[in-house]
Amino acid sequence: MIKIRHLTSFLILFITCQSYAQNLDSLRLKIQQIISTKNAIVGVSIMGSNGQDTLSINGESHFPMQSVFKFHIALAVLSQIDEGKFSFDQKIEIPKTELLPDTYSPIRDKYPNGARLTIAELLEYTVSKSDNIGCDALLKLIGGPQVVENYFIKNKFKDISIKINEEVMQNNWELQFQNWTTPKASNKVLQSFYYNKQKLLSTKSHEFIWKVMQETETGKKRLKGLLDNVVVAHKTGTSGSNQEGLTAAVNDIGIVFLPNGQLFFISVFVTNSRENADINEKIIADISKATWDFFMAKK
Repeated sequence: MIKIRHLTSFLILFITCQSYAQNLDSLRLKIQQIISTKNAIVGVSIMGSNGQDTLSINGESHFPMQSVFKFHIALAVLSQIDEGKFSFDQKIEIPKTELLPDTYSPIRDKYPNGARLTIAELLEYTVSKSDNIGCDALLKLIGGPQVVENYFIKNKFKDISIKINEEVMQNNWELQFQNWTTPKASNKVLQSFYYNKQKLLSTKSHEFIWKVMQETETGKKRLKGLLDNVVVAHKTGTSGSNQEGLTAAVNDIGIVFLPNGQLFFISVFVTNSRENADINEKIIADISKATWDFFMAKK
């Protein structure tokens, strides 16, 4: 009788695992259908609340980060605040000479003659508004891009290369590829710093970064594009296109919160794309929606 019960339990577990695998296969097929007709290279990594890498496509390939790296920069800055090197309310001077004209900057638009902002304000501008001048001010404060990369190496994160700042990245097509990561590595960072099991951030810094990630204003047609009234904490990255019409980066990484209290981590990178901007963003929106539908069907 005991053997029969054990056999029954095993069969139920086996059937459940088979069913889950089939569902994952259906999600993978759906994503592959989304990207198969597009003239672009797409990388995807998806993790459920259990922290496992549930699905990836080109998950270990290198993709240019563009402004996605502002999330990583913010984490490195927050770690130095936690160490006592800086404080949230510490003022940083941004002179008019540093307000470069040919770069994206709400700071410059609001303060054309220069500004004196707190580090908290610079972090908000850099992450939520993807401000390039604010980003480079933070990099200058902590010692440059290599300090950010070293921070992640020190904490045992792999496949993160951060070599240049926004000014350099925006002015040289080839150099932008020096700042790269993989979809799997992006999800690993999202998961590790959200759950914060290793106490990489203080409670205050942890609450701060996820608040500003939820307030991200860029990329409204990407991860959030087809998700109505859904909380998404995310960071986008976007390149221009070269003379041949090739787009190097249209990215969005983040956490999508489900109504049942669960969540999923998702990183989508689009590179070497000959599609237009709307299609590049729709690739990300369609993948996000397919993933949402998958996890909603599991509850």
